[in-house]
Amino acid sequence: MTNPNIAPPNIAPNAAPAFAIPDNVFAETVLDVQHYTDRLFRFRISRPASFRFRSGEFVMIGLPNADKPVFRAYSIASPSWDDEIEFFSIKVENGPLTEHLQRIKPGDTVLMRKKPTGTLVLDALTPGKRLYMLSTGTGVAPFASLVRDPETYEKFEDVIVVQTCRDIAELTYITELVANLMEDPLVGEMAAGRLRLHTTTTRQVFERMGRVTDLMRSGKLFADLGVPSMNPEVDRAMICGSMAMINETKSILEGFGLVEGANNAPASFVVERAFVG
Repeated sequence: MTNPNIAPPNIAPNAAPAFAIPDNVFAETVLDVQHYTDRLFRFRISRPASFRFRSGEFVMIGLPNADKPVFRAYSIASPSWDDEIEFFSIKVENGPLTEHLQRIKPGDTVLMRKKPTGTLVLDALTPGKRLYMLSTGTGVAPFASLVRDPETYEKFEDVIVVQTCRDIAELTYITELVANLMEDPLVGEMAAGRLRLHTTTTRQVFERMGRVTDLMRSGKLFADLGVPSMNPEVDRAMICGSMAMINETKSILEGFGLVEGANNAPASFVVERAFVG
C-alpha cells in the first residue's frame, strides 16, 4: 500500500541522471512493470543480496530525481524468499513520488532504504486457526506477500483474503496472483483448499458488492464464506486500508472480542498504521 501526498512543484522525472545516490540506500534496477488501470500498477525491482525482511513488512522507496529524493512507505508485495522485490502502487496525479513512479520502465533505478519494518507480520499474532486479511485498494499488497509465504500455512489452517475496490479491474492484481499461486511449486499444494479470496466492489456492478465493514457487520461476509462469525478463540485478522477503513474494521473486530497486537505484544489482530494519518 502507498502513502501519497500532494506534490511539491518542479520535481524532474526519473529520467534525470545527474543526481547522486544518497547514502545508506540501495539503488535497484526496475525489472518489470505492469499497469492494471489508470490508477493501479505493479513493478518489480532487483533485490540486494544483503536485504532481509519478514513477509508483510514495508520499506521506504524513492527515485533518484532530486538532490533530496522523496521517500514513501510501500508494502513489499513479494514474499521474503523471492529473489526480486515487488510493489503494488496507486497512481496519484501530482503526487510527490507516484507522479513519477508511475512512469518507470525496465532498466530505470528505484531507491530503497535498507531497513524494513511493519506490524502486518505473523510474529505479531497469537496462534489461531483462521486468518483474515482485510483490505481495500492497494492495502492488499502486504497480503500478496504473506499468501506466498509457506509460514502462513504452517501457522493457520485457513487463510481468507478480502479486498474491496470501487471497480472490477482494480481486483485484477490479487485475483490473478491467487489463481497463479495454485501452480506455485513452493506453496501451491499448501494453499490449495486453504486459501480463499473474497473480492467485492462498491461502484461497478459485480457478483459480490459491498464494503468489507458492512459485510462483516451484517454477517454476510461469513455467510458467503460458509464460516462462523468471528471467534477470538480461533480467528485472527490483519487490516490494511485507509484510516477510515482501519478504524471501522478495528471497532468491528473488537466487538467480536479480538484484541489488537503488535510485534512486542502479539494478540488476535493487527493493523498497519504507516500509511494513514
